[in-house]
Amino acid sequence: MRVKISRRIAVPVLAIMLVVVGSSFKSDYFEIAKQIEIFTTLFKELNMNYVDDTNPGALMDTAIKNMLDDLDPYTRFLNEQDVEAYKINNSGEYSGIGAMVRSYENKLLIIEPYEGYAADKAGLKAGDEITNIGGIAVSDFKDDATELLKGANNTTVEVTFKRQGKTQQTTVTREAIEIDAVPFYRMASDKTGYIVLSRFNAKASEQTKSALLELKNQGMERLILDLRGNPGGLLSEAIKVTNLFVPKGELIVTTKSKVKKFNREYRTKNKPVDTEIPLVVLVDGGSASASEIVSGGLQDLDRAVIIGARSFGKGLVQRPLKLTYGTQLKVTISRYYTPSGRCIQSLDYWNRDEQGKASRNTEFRDFATRNGRKVQDGGGVMPDIEIPELKSNVLTKALLNNNLVFDYATAFYYQNSVDTPDSFSFSSADFEAFKKHVEESDFNFETKTEKALREAIEDEDAALLGDEMANRYQELIQQIKLEKIRAIDRYQKEIRKSLEDEIIKRYFYRDGLYEYYLKHDVAITEAITVLKDAQAYASILK
Repeated sequence: MRVKISRRIAVPVLAIMLVVVGSSFKSDYFEIAKQIEIFTTLFKELNMNYVDDTNPGALMDTAIKNMLDDLDPYTRFLNEQDVEAYKINNSGEYSGIGAMVRSYENKLLIIEPYEGYAADKAGLKAGDEITNIGGIAVSDFKDDATELLKGANNTTVEVTFKRQGKTQQTTVTREAIEIDAVPFYRMASDKTGYIVLSRFNAKASEQTKSALLELKNQGMERLILDLRGNPGGLLSEAIKVTNLFVPKGELIVTTKSKVKKFNREYRTKNKPVDTEIPLVVLVDGGSASASEIVSGGLQDLDRAVIIGARSFGKGLVQRPLKLTYGTQLKVTISRYYTPSGRCIQSLDYWNRDEQGKASRNTEFRDFATRNGRKVQDGGGVMPDIEIPELKSNVLTKALLNNNLVFDYATAFYYQNSVDTPDSFSFSSADFEAFKKHVEESDFNFETKTEKALREAIEDEDAALLGDEMANRYQELIQQIKLEKIRAIDRYQKEIRKSLEDEIIKRYFYRDGLYEYYLKHDVAITEAITVLKDAQAYASILK
């Protein structure tokens, strides 16, 4: 790997970082010093002699990011603004408009306004396209336009947006935003509690503990902990959350690194809340990192039944290392291993295909839980009970990534009225309307088969096959496109769930979605059934 990286112009930047943070690579010292000297002389000559004016900061930023792209997506350079955002994300508090916003080339799209916060009070809704902020056109702003929405508490900003083709304006008063790690908890049935843990920020363990105790006071005797869609966060909080259900001194995570000081064992340190309560943990393909530490640890210790779909598979640990001028390097320092000894990392970023994509692990090794149950490494946490509706597939991902589910939900919201979450139903006619929406869109989704055929047709050797064979190729590609539309029916359960989730949030926000889950979510229904049957629950764990 070192030889490959050293060919890139930006390698000395990483070398500088490593020297600054004190990493010791004595055998490579000469090579590092050599590359630093080459880079500094190149950078100086380039900026002094290039025909036009250069932007040294932009050049350096590009060099660093291109270099780090060769490693993994979690090793990142953080400038001053990024460092502040990183702190906010982990603290769970910031000042702004209180909405999830996605940036595009010439607009910002409101993905989800948080109920009761500034954007919601100003009337902004999911699907609104922000085009102007405080008199500055988003299309003219070269940096991240979401920065224009941030500001001190009680300051106002004028926002121009498009909704259903009509341009409107509103004034948003910025305020302090508190991001709860536990946004929702309720009794799911007479004896079964339900807690949603959506992120592992600094509040995760305390809020989970508080919800746990409150539900126990309400008569809870069984618990469902929902980690679906939880992208992770702080390792320390993952240990503390697990500690709520297992005794003090229990090994939860082992980290292994080439740097000895990062080789550690993480054990529970506190008195648990309840080591006996029957527990189900829900996971899916969006459950990553710290979520997998909790679910994988509880599975290995036979402390919980895992229900849902295979988790994301992130078995890497990052650490922010301070650099100069307020910047940081968030670098992957180690792999982590669950109590049984497995690393659930799914993608191998150090072995890539011709397109530069990381290869996916296909060979899994067997490990054993404390009770001797078989579990495997290399591909996320595999649930004890799988829920088909929660499984991810390339078609559903493509529909989500191309905003087809999002855009259909927006249109549905403005064309239909729904009084309560319980009164909502997504009919067969609605699903057919979605299919028509997809057919009429410029749906950009190329299968591996299509890609191989396209490359074959475009290849110079295709000329040897003649026009007739080329026409047959084209006919086959058209047939594949038709089959992709038909595939929507085959994946109807998975797609329908994504549509229902997105639509319900439009009317009733996140709380309404969780309320809907309590009565209609197939994973929660399965969890309640398993927990009610003590014998079935015990048999799964033994």
